[in-house]
Formats: sequence, structure tokens, C-alpha cells
Amino acid sequence: MQFMLMFKETAAEYGRHDDPAARPAYFGAWGAYVGAIQQSGIVVSGNGLLPPRTATHVRTVGGKRQVQEAAFAHADEQLGGYFIVETASLDEALEWAAKAPCASAGSVEVRPVLPPPTNAPA
Repeated sequence: MQFMLMFKETAAEYGRHDDPAARPAYFGAWGAYVGAIQQSGIVVSGNGLLPPRTATHVRTVGGKRQVQEAAFAHADEQLGGYFIVETASLDEALEWAAKAPCASAGSVEVRPVLPPPTNAPA
């Protein structure tokens, strides 16, 4: 089964990227986690994301495209990255999610990946 692990961090935790004192520990923890999950062989794909301030939001209202530069906060957490993993069970995916550095200071959303349709039109 494939699952997406979405790593969500608080703004304070994400801010450790830019803090010279906190940066080594922050990236050290993530480096260890990424190394372990990749070495496990379950990773299908994944990426870290640039800060929310680099985001562009698109919405269609009344048939017209509206674009908003930069992120706007709707929650206390922001998406920092993701992995698509292939595991034998949801429990295994949850075990890996619980090991993520942000699991204690944010959260990890685990969601099954929708398989492609089996009846593709001819």
C-alpha cells in the first residue's frame, strides 16, 4: 500500500531553518530521519518544500483565475515536505510517521494514495 507522509511544522519549528544556533540540530535530526527512511527501502518519492512565503495560491472564482503571492495562514502548522512510501500496512506507515522530527513539535498526516483507475478509457 502507498501512503503519503505529510510533515507539518509550527512556524516556530520551521523558523529553526534560519536560526544559526538551532539549525545544526534541526537539520541533523531531519538528516538522520531521511537517511533511515530511505535506507529502509519504502520511499517511492518525496521532497522538502521551500518556506510558505515562497508559495503562490491559485483559485478560480466565477470562472476567473485569482492568484495570491505568498502563503496565507489558515492553520497553526505548515507543510514542510512529504514522502510517498510503500509499506505492508497502515501501521508500518504510522510507525515511520511517529519517528519524524516534527511529530513531537507539529504533526505528520498519513494518507493513503489513491491508486490509478483500473478501467482507463480506450
